[in-house]
Amino acid sequence: MQLLLYSSTLSPRLQYICQVIFKEIMLVDFFITNDLVEFNHYTGAKIYYGNEVGGGHLTIGNCGLLFENTIKEQLIQCFDTGKYKAFFKTDYKDFPFDILSASFYLLSRYEEYGSHEKDIYGRYAHENSLAFKENFLHQPLVNIWINHLKEVIQHKFPQLTMPPASFSFLPTYDIDIAFSYRHKGLVRNLGGFLKSPSFDRIKVLLGLAADPFDAYDWLNKLHRHYNLQPMYFFLLAKENSTYDKNISPDKKSMWKLIQQHAKKYEIGIHPSWQTGDQPALLQTEKQQLEAMMNAPVTKSRQHYIRFNLPGGYRQLIEVGIRDEYSMGYGSINGFRASAASSFFWYDLQKEETTTLRIHPFCFMDANAFYEQKYTWAQANTELLHYYTICKEVNGQLITIWHNNFLGTDPQFAGWSVFYKQFVIRLKTMGWNLTANKP
Repeated sequence: MQLLLYSSTLSPRLQYICQVIFKEIMLVDFFITNDLVEFNHYTGAKIYYGNEVGGGHLTIGNCGLLFENTIKEQLIQCFDTGKYKAFFKTDYKDFPFDILSASFYLLSRYEEYGSHEKDIYGRYAHENSLAFKENFLHQPLVNIWINHLKEVIQHKFPQLTMPPASFSFLPTYDIDIAFSYRHKGLVRNLGGFLKSPSFDRIKVLLGLAADPFDAYDWLNKLHRHYNLQPMYFFLLAKENSTYDKNISPDKKSMWKLIQQHAKKYEIGIHPSWQTGDQPALLQTEKQQLEAMMNAPVTKSRQHYIRFNLPGGYRQLIEVGIRDEYSMGYGSINGFRASAASSFFWYDLQKEETTTLRIHPFCFMDANAFYEQKYTWAQANTELLHYYTICKEVNGQLITIWHNNFLGTDPQFAGWSVFYKQFVIRLKTMGWNLTANKP
C-alpha cells in the first residue's frame, strides 16, 4: 500500500522533502496529488497537507515555505512540544507543526544563504545557526521529528506497512599530514628541526623509531578485527601552504600509501585549502588521486570543512563528485543539518534537487581537542552521546578521525585507546559492525 499526500500546489520543494522523509528515511512508497477528488476517494493511508481539517486522514498544517520560490529571511519561533523543539507551529491536532517545511529549512541549509558573519576561516559560523542558538545542535532533530511522524501515521493507519530502519556506523579518516617526519625531504625536516629541535625526529629519520603519525597498521588491525568498513580522504595539494601540509602527491611513498588503502577501503578526495581560492585545482587534485588509485573518485570531504553554499557544492558536482561528507562544522561537534541520515542536496537558488548526496558527520576528533578543548575522556562522553542518539533514531553515525590523533605523538596520548574502547563498546552492545553502509 502507498501513502498518499494531498497538496493544492505541487512544488519542487514539496516533492524533494517528501522524497527525503517518506521514501528515504521512512522507507515508505508514496505519491502526491493536487486532485482533491482523487484524495477523498483514496481508501489507504493519506495525509492532507494544508489548512483544513477533515475526517479519515492525517492533517499537517502548511506554513507556505514549500510553495515559495525565493530565498528570504524566515521568522523562526521555536517552541517545546514536550518531546522535542520545533518551529513553524500550526493549529492542527494531528501534528503540532509543519514538519515538511521545518525539515526542508534545516536540510537545505536555508539559513546559510542569508547574510551572516563568517568565521576566521571564511566559513559559515556555527554561532549563526538556529540549532546552536536554540540548543539543539547536539540532536538529529529532523530524524526525531520523522520518527514521531511515523508513530502518528502508524497509529492512524495500522494497515500501512512501514519497514524498520537500521542504525549504522561509518568511521572516516582525513589524512591531512600522512607522516610527521618521514618522506618530507631534507629541507622540510631541517627547517622543522631548527624550529623545534627533537630527538624523536632524528630517531625516526634514522629508522630507529616509528613515525608518530603512522597509525595505518594499527587501524588496519582494528578494522579487520571488528569488521569495520571505513572511508579515507587524502589531501593531495601539489604545493604546501599555511593549511596544506601533506607530503607531495608526487612522492612514491604517497602513491604506495594510497594504493595500499585503495585495495581495502573506500577512498575519497580531501580538496586542499587552496581549491577554495583556485577552483581549477579541484579537478587537478581529483585526477591525481584517480591516477594513484587507478579508479574514478566520486567521494569528497573539504579540508578544514571549508565550503560555502551554493558555490562549493556546485563545483563538486561539476567535477563528478556524487557523495559529499563535509556536512558538519569545523569548529564544534554536532548536527549541522540536524540530520543523522544522508540526503540529496537541494540547490535553493536553482530550486532543484541535485545529484550530490550529502552524508552528515557529527563528531570530529580535531573539534573536540582544538576547538572544544576536551580531554580524550570528555570526548569519549560526547561521542557516546552521539552514538546513543543516532542509534535511537536508527540513523547513521559518521565520525572523523585523523591519523596523527591515533599514532604515538605524546600530544594525543590516550586518543587511540579511547577510540579502540569505543569500537569495543559498540561490539559489546551487540551491534553488528558489518552492517555499515557507506
